[in-house]
Amino acid sequence: MNWDLPSPYIARLEVGPADIDAYNHVNNAVYVTWLDRAAWEHSAALGLPLEACLQLDRGMAVLRSVISYVRPALLGDRVHIATWLLPGDGRLRVARRFQVCRESDGVTFARAQIEYVCIELSSGRPTRWPVEFRERYVPLTEVVSGLDTLAPV
Repeated sequence: MNWDLPSPYIARLEVGPADIDAYNHVNNAVYVTWLDRAAWEHSAALGLPLEACLQLDRGMAVLRSVISYVRPALLGDRVHIATWLLPGDGRLRVARRFQVCRESDGVTFARAQIEYVCIELSSGRPTRWPVEFRERYVPLTEVVSGLDTLAPV
């Protein structure tokens, strides 16, 4: 794959009939679900699965999403969703970059950037990151270096 940034976390899936809309391609709303799935998988791989967030009474809520749809994904396509943590303030916010590609030829279907804010789950109010978030939601050094050449979404 020709990833926009080095060292991605990659979630994998296959486009199914429920993903297809009346235009016979993956509906744009499905991509949002895919990005969410990739973010949750990556968080779990970093040691912050849903259960840990519930115990901490903390979670990351979407603040802003920007998605560029490049080409349509079709029924049966095997898809890789790459995600990277971007530098944040380390206290309240973090952003993720995403790239959605076809497995067989590396064609990019979509790129996205989503900004998240930490919330107290019980109240829904923004709150500072717990130690567990500060320790795990850290962008890789090679990703930070690659941001200089990264085009906007």
